[in-house]
Amino acid sequence: MQQPAPPLATIAAALRRERERAGISLAELARRAGLAKSTLSQLEAGTGNPSIETLWSLGVALGVPFSRLVEPLETQVRVIRAGEGPRLRADEADFVATLLAAGSSHTRRDIYVMELEPGQARDAAAHIPGSVEHIIVGAGRLRTGPDGDTIELGPGDYITFPGDVPHHYEALEPAWAVLVMEHR
Repeated sequence: MQQPAPPLATIAAALRRERERAGISLAELARRAGLAKSTLSQLEAGTGNPSIETLWSLGVALGVPFSRLVEPLETQVRVIRAGEGPRLRADEADFVATLLAAGSSHTRRDIYVMELEPGQARDAAAHIPGSVEHIIVGAGRLRTGPDGDTIELGPGDYITFPGDVPHHYEALEPAWAVLVMEHR
């Protein structure tokens, strides 16, 4: 059997590790995440193609940050060149997030670069309790924030808001931003 390529191999190993750590069956995790058992089985085998939404719901169902499912094991020195790293796409919107660094059990924060294109907005479900998002826009314009309280941002603007409530990302023009996800 051919080994899956990263990031699929990383995701497969992490799902299996976190599910076993939680002491739940494949069927139970699928139920909690609202997925078909066959879909989860494919993901653990490294043959699925998960979207951001699928991985977020699995993280919430497992009670772990999203990054724990996509981050390779930690090394001393790590460089991610521009345009490299695990790129994850949204199902409904032209939205790509690249995980740059996952927090350790001591720091509990993750760092992403988000790339957004105008068109369909990305509506994100609530993350694990205590999550807080910090966003700095690098280029372009976007609207983001909790549902019902979104703010328009431009280059250099910063926003923070609770990530454990439903929230929204919408590119008003091609944009990229740095997202720091804090887990309290």
